[in-house]
Order: sequence, then structure tokens, then C-alpha cells
Amino acid sequence: MRAPSLRALGFVSAWGPGAQALPADARQAAAGRPVLSLERPERAGDRYRRATRECLLGLTAVERMLEDASATRADIAGERTALIYVTAAAYGPSNLAFIERGGSGIHFAYTAPAVVPAEVAIEFGVTGPYTILLGGAPATLRAIAHAASLLQDGACDRALVLALEVFEECAALYARGRRLLGAPLVEAAGCLWLEPGQGELVLDRARGGRVRMDPTRRRLGESLSCEPLAGLALARERATGRLELRGAWRGERLRLTWTEARPTSPARVA
Repeated sequence: MRAPSLRALGFVSAWGPGAQALPADARQAAAGRPVLSLERPERAGDRYRRATRECLLGLTAVERMLEDASATRADIAGERTALIYVTAAAYGPSNLAFIERGGSGIHFAYTAPAVVPAEVAIEFGVTGPYTILLGGAPATLRAIAHAASLLQDGACDRALVLALEVFEECAALYARGRRLLGAPLVEAAGCLWLEPGQGELVLDRARGGRVRMDPTRRRLGESLSCEPLAGLALARERATGRLELRGAWRGERLRLTWTEARPTSPARVA
């Protein structure tokens, strides 16, 4: 598959904005805290007051991506921009509110995964191809491959891959299932802007024996679907033209090999 070019990347985690905020060792830096949370972004206006915290974090990730690209909202608006959203946990707070209070701002709990990308699409006027993938890091690798396919087929001129994870509202649930997830759980949001490129993209199953600690997870912590975007942010610091991203989730291990991923402008992560 033809690889896309990386136009811009906005990434923020509970450690701070960008790759430079990540500690050398997340577990040590967490000092026993099981969940590290992002604050609710402050925005003026009644519509934002009613928006969920995860929706506002999604808007923040896109804005940081635009800053990284030195672009405006008009540059991504319209039907030629695809939006692919990935999460494993960001619909948890809405579902929890629906169950515990008999309702929430979302009238139908099964629509919760669509709320974040819908808010982003409305805010930035994105009306092109639209996909939601649920799962951990492998789902984000699939999202990047899907974006590459859309670009290769001419279905869009640019594709945004948005990944977001929040854990604070469901911290008690994750504590009960602590064997299923690592620690610390770190909230994060990232948005990747892809355009047509000339390299090669290969998505396949990761092979090998014993699984070693992933270097991205070592620095970021457990962040599920956001981990590949954190890996991209770290890779851009090295300004490499070839990179390999890996993701594991519930026994599945995928590898994405991406050649000529180097952006045309100097790499920086907002």
C-alpha cells in the first residue's frame, strides 16, 4: 500500500503537551498513582459548557495539530477531509453516567462512541469519509492503514486520525480489572494529519518470541489507542524517514512499517 505523508501531529497527555513532556519511565514518574488525568479544557460558550470532557479534549487535539501544521480551520473543512476516530475507553464516562443516573447528555448509550468525532466534525466543518474504530493500539494502526487506503484511492485529499482515551471517571472499574491493563493509565488525545505520499505502508502481525516492554509505553504509560500516536511523536523527534509502530491489545499484536514518513516541513509536535 502507498504510504501517506505526515503533514502534522498534535498530541497531549496527562504528562503535558507533546513528546517532550513524556518522562523516561512512566511507572516511576507516576509514583504509585493508578490513573493520570487531563483537566477539562476551559471554553466559553453554552455549547461547550454542555460538551463532555472527552469531546473538549478531542477539539484540543485537533487544534494542536493545526498549530503544528501552521494551518487554519478552513484548511481541513469540507468533504475532501476524512475523519477516522479510535478509542477503547473514551465512551466509558457517558455509558457510566447513563447507567448510574438513568440518563446523561447522551440519550442512547450505544451512540456514545460517535459523540467525540461528531463534535469534532461539527466544530471544524469536516464532512468527508467518516469511520469509528474501537480498540487499543492495533485499532489505531488499522486507522492509519485505512487512511492510507482512502488517500490512495482518491476518496479524500487529507485524512485525520484522531485517538483519545480518558480513564478518570471509570477508575474504580479499571481498578477491579487491574490484571487486564498496565499501570499507570494515562489519559491522552492525539490527532494525525495525513496526505498522499510516495512511500510504502505495510500492516501485518507482529512476530517474535517473548514480548519486551514497548519503549513508547515505557515512557507514556498505558494509553491504549493513543500509544501509536505517542510513538509517532517520539519518532518525529528523531526525524527518521522510516519507522515501525507496534500495538498489542487483548492478545493481538500488529506491526505497521512506514517508509518515507518524514514530513515536508521541520518536525515538531504541538
